[in-house]
Amino acid sequence: AAYEIVPDEQGRVMVMANGQLRSPIEISAMILRAVREAAEEYFGDDCSAAVICCPAYFDDTQRAATHDAARVAGLDVLRIINEPTAAALAYSWSRGREGRIAIFDFGGGTFDVTILQLSGNVYEVLATAGDTYLGGDDIDQRLVEYMCQAFLAQHRIDLRTDPLAMERLRTVAEQ
Repeated sequence: AAYEIVPDEQGRVMVMANGQLRSPIEISAMILRAVREAAEEYFGDDCSAAVICCPAYFDDTQRAATHDAARVAGLDVLRIINEPTAAALAYSWSRGREGRIAIFDFGGGTFDVTILQLSGNVYEVLATAGDTYLGGDDIDQRLVEYMCQAFLAQHRIDLRTDPLAMERLRTVAEQ
């Protein structure tokens, strides 16, 4: 493996990578710093403030750690919002929508949802939640199973016996 999860002297979770022991906050800060540098290069300007999104299931401790990592990366965190909320805002902003919308996020192995009320330039989050045991791979597998059943019914060929076909179906399901 490229890295190993180990405890430090106080029993805290640490990451051993390339012979160096780092905290999860330090790893997150390295990622955020790289994102900041890419944004500054793209925009040709300083990007010292940020709105950061995180999974809906993050608790206060995880959000605080995200905030700390951003500070270590040299970012002034204006706000931390849930990923499905960020998706809802991007969707509604790009389309000038108003009303109540629901955004479902199945990515990364979680299932997150946000219900948002949109009125002019006012966005109100009515509800948001996440489930770490449902989403991503679970949804992909259900889609693959549905496609296999549909193909079997239509063509009388069971794709589950063909590894290459199954890999292609998994790719399509993820997309």
